[in-house]
Amino acid sequence: MASTPSVAQLRAFVAVSRLQHFGAAATQLGISQPTLSQLLSKLEANLGLQLIERTSRRVLVTPAGQRLLPHAEAAVEAVHAIVDAAEPAGWLFGALRVGIIPTIAPYLLPTLLGTVHDEAPDLRLVVREEQTHRLLDALRRDEIDVALLALPISEPGLVAQPVYEEDFVLAVSADSELAGATDVPIEALRRQPLLLLDEGHCLRDQALEVCALANVQDTGHDAARASSLPTVVQLVAAGMGATLLPATAVPVETRGAALGIATFADPAPGRRVGIVWRAASSRGERFLDLARVIRRAVVDGGLPARSVVGVDSLAG
Repeated sequence: MASTPSVAQLRAFVAVSRLQHFGAAATQLGISQPTLSQLLSKLEANLGLQLIERTSRRVLVTPAGQRLLPHAEAAVEAVHAIVDAAEPAGWLFGALRVGIIPTIAPYLLPTLLGTVHDEAPDLRLVVREEQTHRLLDALRRDEIDVALLALPISEPGLVAQPVYEEDFVLAVSADSELAGATDVPIEALRRQPLLLLDEGHCLRDQALEVCALANVQDTGHDAARASSLPTVVQLVAAGMGATLLPATAVPVETRGAALGIATFADPAPGRRVGIVWRAASSRGERFLDLARVIRRAVVDGGLPARSVVGVDSLAG
């Protein structure tokens, strides 16, 4: 007869199944690899089933493990819920693992960290900067608790909460005829050799969508390859082309760079930013609190963005 598994055993099974790597799972749980292996072996022995197949190259979840994994995940989440219920309710506290995309982090974090210090002094942010697809993968693997990124996101099992919206502006060299222009029609993009971020950045995808609306044929993708927005900005300042910038990036990226900024006519292209978390998480209310803190940071920091409130959406 199968014995009742312990919470530690279930956590070990869930971590190995999600990460498919014993070293990474042990690091996430804060235990040694031998301890992790012992917990998993004990669970398999208690259940009389092989849950994980270990090979020299990879870790595989067996059919029996795949059948039991959703139940193990639900049990671990239930334990998290019990712990949360026993702690003070109504505000943010403890460690929170937050993933942020690179086109948001440098511009929001300075004011966000100050707001968190003032309004949620018991909250300790653990920040991870990655591209969107890596953050979503980290969410699925329980490596982060919540991600701050550009919406929409259509991923099964994730909840999205919009936080703010911002316009895109056109960054050009300081001597460009468009420097300082306002009410620029989007069709003006057709006359600009556009420089974009490298593959994998959601801002690149959003910029390409704007280009499609303007019927832009040449995005200047052969002129340079850059993996960071500051690099793209320096190329623009050197006269190699133009680029689209989120409005919140302008105060930072124009500092010390010979840039000209042009704003688009209404309706200006832009993006919606929000937080995303696992639907199975028991901390949904706290993530909504986090959304409110981020909105306050946007306002207090004087960032050129518009708060989005009262909108919850289930992504998948």
